[in-house]
Amino acid sequence: MKAFSYERATSVEAAAKAVAAHPHAKFIAGGTNLLDLMKLQIEAPTHLVDVNRLGLDRAEDTPEGGLRIGTLVRNADLAADARVRAKYPVLSRSLLAGASAQLRNKATTGGNLLQRTRCYYFYDPSKPCNKRTPGSGCSAIGGFTRNHAVLGASEHCIATHPSDMAVAMRVLDAQVETVNGAGQRRVIPIADFHQLPGDTPHVETALAHGECITAVVLPSPPPGRQVYRKVRDRASYAFALVSVAAIVDGAGGSVRSARFAFGGLAHKPWRIEDADRAATGAAADAAQAAADRLLQGAKGQGDNDFKIPLARRVLAGVLAEASQS
Repeated sequence: MKAFSYERATSVEAAAKAVAAHPHAKFIAGGTNLLDLMKLQIEAPTHLVDVNRLGLDRAEDTPEGGLRIGTLVRNADLAADARVRAKYPVLSRSLLAGASAQLRNKATTGGNLLQRTRCYYFYDPSKPCNKRTPGSGCSAIGGFTRNHAVLGASEHCIATHPSDMAVAMRVLDAQVETVNGAGQRRVIPIADFHQLPGDTPHVETALAHGECITAVVLPSPPPGRQVYRKVRDRASYAFALVSVAAIVDGAGGSVRSARFAFGGLAHKPWRIEDADRAATGAAADAAQAAADRLLQGAKGQGDNDFKIPLARRVLAGVLAEASQS
């Protein structure tokens, strides 16, 4: 780990200003991803700004019937919150599927959204990686690709986003509130927050340098049964090969309306609203129509070809389960 300076921020605005003033500065909260990357010298910030004592660790009801979740709310606390379990069970289940209890006790809401890919080649400094060194190449292309993207990839990067929580946030149409070093605030729809790789895979989110997440806001939950299903190589503490967060309004084996977002398939949580609209009618027919739209343009890299039929089966199983209620 390389040497760095450290300061403890006294306000959100001061934290954003401090990071903006240093080109290689980073915010630190739980540190569950950043510290690992620093130890491997994949991340080498010269200055760390600690935001843990800024009072952003509460979840509050909104006048519209939703929930504003402070960026420092720990994953364990969010999963256990009675309001989340009652109104947003898909979020609670995604968090519980995401990591060990020890990590959930440290990891934060904002940090979860910002965690970086678990691509093997990204974590190996001896291998070229456009995320680490733009323009150096993508070692995953032509390499071992079991965990890699089949949608939204580019010739520069085929990595996937690792967050389970982000997939649930995407199906719930969350919004991300931020403040920058000049004190300016903005709201970013979760659909626009994570970026596809294109020719700049090192640019992973819509955040500018020094822009700090202050909260994630959930709207009032839509009608329907909420489901989170995750397929992985082992039963716990593994990242998704394919996951789906779904909200299905249906009964008697028929789907009236549905929305779903997938993890493990792309560089960001993958949701196609046209696929949501296609998921109506008998569950089997709805699953086929929705999957056809959702997976349009999907391309495997050999080792991960199985993800395409697996995504179809996961979607069919979720719609069948949810439409029986």
